[in-house]
Amino acid sequence: MGKKGCYHCGNEVTTFNRIDFDGKEFCCNGCKTVYEIFSENDLNCYYDMQQSPGATPEEANGKYDFLDKTEIISKLLEFDEGETSIVSLYIPHIHCSSCIWILENLNKLNQGVYRVLVNFPEKKATITFNKQKTTLKEIVLLLNKIGYEPYISLKNYDDKPQNVDRSLIYKIGIAFFAFGNVMMLSFPEYFNIDDVWMRQYKDFFRWLILIISLPVFFYSASPYHIAAWKGIKSKNYTIDIPMALGIIVMFIRSTVDIVFDLGPGFFDSMTMLVFFMLLGKLFQQRTYNFLSFERDYKSYFPIAITKLGSDNVEEPIQIYDVEKGDRLLIRNQELLPVDSILISESAFIDYSFVTGEAVPVEKKSGDKLFAGGKQVGDVIEVEVVNSVSQSYLTQLWSNDVFQKKVDMKYKTITDTISHYFTPVLLTISILGFVGWSIVDLNSAFNVFTAILIVACPCALALTAPFTLGNAIRILGRKKFYLKNVTVVEQMAKVNTVVFDKTGTITTNATSTIQYVGSDLTREEQSDIRNIIRGSNHPLSRKLYSFLKTKVIAKPERFEEIPGLGLNGTINSKNYLIGSPKLVGIHDDKVINETAVHIQVDGEYKGKFIFANHYREGVIDLFESLDKSGYKLVILSGDNDGEAVVLRELLPESTVLAFNQKPEEKLEYVKSLQEEGGNVMMVGDGLNDAGALAQSNVGVSISENVNVFTPASDAILDAHMFSYLDNFLKYSINSVKIIKLSYILALTYNVIGITVCLFNKMSPLVAAIIMPASTISIISFVTIMTNYFARKNLNEDHINR
Repeated sequence: MGKKGCYHCGNEVTTFNRIDFDGKEFCCNGCKTVYEIFSENDLNCYYDMQQSPGATPEEANGKYDFLDKTEIISKLLEFDEGETSIVSLYIPHIHCSSCIWILENLNKLNQGVYRVLVNFPEKKATITFNKQKTTLKEIVLLLNKIGYEPYISLKNYDDKPQNVDRSLIYKIGIAFFAFGNVMMLSFPEYFNIDDVWMRQYKDFFRWLILIISLPVFFYSASPYHIAAWKGIKSKNYTIDIPMALGIIVMFIRSTVDIVFDLGPGFFDSMTMLVFFMLLGKLFQQRTYNFLSFERDYKSYFPIAITKLGSDNVEEPIQIYDVEKGDRLLIRNQELLPVDSILISESAFIDYSFVTGEAVPVEKKSGDKLFAGGKQVGDVIEVEVVNSVSQSYLTQLWSNDVFQKKVDMKYKTITDTISHYFTPVLLTISILGFVGWSIVDLNSAFNVFTAILIVACPCALALTAPFTLGNAIRILGRKKFYLKNVTVVEQMAKVNTVVFDKTGTITTNATSTIQYVGSDLTREEQSDIRNIIRGSNHPLSRKLYSFLKTKVIAKPERFEEIPGLGLNGTINSKNYLIGSPKLVGIHDDKVINETAVHIQVDGEYKGKFIFANHYREGVIDLFESLDKSGYKLVILSGDNDGEAVVLRELLPESTVLAFNQKPEEKLEYVKSLQEEGGNVMMVGDGLNDAGALAQSNVGVSISENVNVFTPASDAILDAHMFSYLDNFLKYSINSVKIIKLSYILALTYNVIGITVCLFNKMSPLVAAIIMPASTISIISFVTIMTNYFARKNLNEDHINR
């Protein structure tokens, strides 16, 4: 069948699902409807901004009825006064300029909308609307209709605005202001200008410099003073001690020089040092704040669920209002928020989110259903047995073993270096002071001051933050988002890589069902869907969800033949739907594949092939990791049905472990660590949360980096999965850069300290050399991180 892209969303269009309209091809009625809406409202230039920019719209089907409730809406609104209301909605599909353009022109589609402001990095749209002319529900349904469905979870409902800590920004701002002004006021001193005007105002400028520098010393540099004091009290000699001591010495010496008219002091060097160190700290904190690395069950549950009243009246209620004994209506693809008993005749529940098992589990009336399962197929009725807080999923997430240990005994390179550097530097400076005090007390003080200034470990302190900060920025540009800079160092130590199977090395995309054969008319597709509607076989349920026709009709005859398939008659046509044997095919190769074959009135039409599609490049990734010496393990909640296929695809050394429960995955990772493994765990769901927490580096792979992410150290865009080996290589090279820059910085210090010990360097010269060495180190690490980015993350191999 010929393939073309949908004019609206770009998805594959075949003769099987093509809809022709206005000389263009669409993959579904939803995309066609969006095109019509834009055409009617003179918004067709949406398609001029980028080819196929939209998403396939989903049917709401009562999904947002809870937005009729005032108490829920009031919790979601950010502002509500008079006729004006403001709401911020998270819209995962925002990805290009045309998305921003259409959302900011939403007022042309709904006259009640005043304006829309889009925050592209956070994928949020802030909508101001007139609640007398429109409602929040109408806006959400409109967004859903045009392919920009917002994601509203229980977390949105519970979250309260938090005060943002901007103190670091304020400290940097003050340090930068002081640094710039002190440098400007010090220019006459630099050039040793000696005229009447300078002699007259010299003291004024020096005292002004002192006053400007006070906020830097007492406020901007306060984090280093506090950290140094804590380090001294706990006898933990961190890099902050000599840094704080260098700042204090420069401040005191400069103050003494100005007060007693001995010289201009070193306030320019002090303010610049504080500014650069704070800038490095900011780099350290910059880690893509729009991503959430720590989520709980609230991020996954809807705000409300449909309750069935005594007269079977459907009523949306808040999740927290669900009580034991309530009857709930669960629609197709909805997540079960509570443990319950199935009332309907049967259901197929997908527990892949909790257990990792990909095949939906068949349940009969009276069976218990656990929270976290997803209904696949028609609507079902359930009776609640536990509230949200008492349900299995909530307890599983709250389990201590699933929490990331924040006190892991991991020392960064900087901590290791500073453990030795700090006492050695202090010892040398004190010995220099004692030795020179025998000769001349003033010279002794100069030597002591010069050593502390020239050897101030700002270069050492800034090396790691600037290197790793630049590294996570570059990795983020490649869609690999790290929680903090220490993850890069941890990745460099990894020797074992553990993968989940379902949703990690495989993809859950709907393209796992492929039709091969003669074209099926829309009527035939509808007939097939209505016949398999009566079957509870897992393949029937998957195919039922795959077929998009919505006309419901009762077959004239329906017969399910055990082990073979379905024989049904509808609209005077006879259909055989099932195994190859049912339609008379006896080819062994065909028999061994997972497929549903179709025969209409004795004529063979084709087959729907079901397959676990492995992610593109997974074979090359495993081979590359194996050649690099990594131990490879696959942990799966699935049964071992695909063990033979995996052993053929992956390196022989790959360890396969199936039927792994969440707790067993965690224990497996722990056993690897006890054997000396430094483990990176790559997973995608709650069933992996324990293993992700236990591992040295937990990487969560996600089709959408903003949704469905368990606690982890890193979030990897699913499209970049095959480049994981490149990211590991880059992390190793980043650590090499840090080590090289440490060697360079220590060389500066050894030379500088040696000169100072012979009293051949004044504190003024030391104050000039110190920032010069810092700038050279920062330049070095920036150039090298970009060099290795081009080498390991070449744009020819990895698309931005």
